[in-house]
Amino acid sequence: MTRFSMIPAALLVAFASAAQAAGPCAELARRLPNLGLALCERAALKPSGAASVKGVPLYLRDVPAPQPLLLPDDKPPPAPRRVLVLGGIHGDELSSSALAFHWIAQAGDTGAGLDWRFVPVLNPDGLLLARPTRTNAHGVDLNRNFPTPHWDRDAPVYWVKRTKKDPRRWPGPSPLSEPESRFVTDTIEAWKPDVIVTVHAPYGVLDFDGPSVPPQRLGRLYLDRVGIFPGSLGHYGGVHKGVPVVTIELPSAIRTPTDAEMRQMWIDLLRWLDERLALREHR
Repeated sequence: MTRFSMIPAALLVAFASAAQAAGPCAELARRLPNLGLALCERAALKPSGAASVKGVPLYLRDVPAPQPLLLPDDKPPPAPRRVLVLGGIHGDELSSSALAFHWIAQAGDTGAGLDWRFVPVLNPDGLLLARPTRTNAHGVDLNRNFPTPHWDRDAPVYWVKRTKKDPRRWPGPSPLSEPESRFVTDTIEAWKPDVIVTVHAPYGVLDFDGPSVPPQRLGRLYLDRVGIFPGSLGHYGGVHKGVPVVTIELPSAIRTPTDAEMRQMWIDLLRWLDERLALREHR
């Protein structure tokens, strides 16, 4: 029995039922910083069909690129590039989920001709506890649960020797043991994003894994590559799968940057995406 199987489980089950009936915004707007009910409802989240350990739906929002007006003899344009944005992989990094909601609104206004998929709250079981936790309801660090090469050898050794069995960083009993991490890998395989952006806190830096030239800055966050870890999404997506992974580490887990700073981060991200994808088109 884990600490998650006691009283909070009832809260999570109740939230799952309420969320399926009425959507998640009332609870999320109450819990997340700088997220009003109107902004959350404007995001128009939809159930993905996947759920957390405790059965809480994993919501997403697709913001497709506008369809161009074609004349009868026009050739169809190439399919838009796709960007997957993930927030809240660690439940105690509340600002990461809140930022995703602000960026959903930005994508609706200035999507730059890209197809966007947002998953603002990947770890609802950790986020919805009275004291939010990094890990999910099984006590697993989802960002160490991805199937990187030699996971069975490397992830447990890293956890024991480098983290001293830190329970906040337990990689789980096996790769993809958790429904939340399986949802991410299934999305990567089926939706095939060209870039993945994952939002964390509170180290105040910008990290990058994978091919291509990384962005040097997003707003006030500057590139500072921190290395790769067994089972991390950056290692799995960027190094193993070859999909560039931009990892944003916000300065605070409980406060978002200002609205102006979040807009500037968005503008900088669009600028880098435009440059990177344009280079790819001309190779």
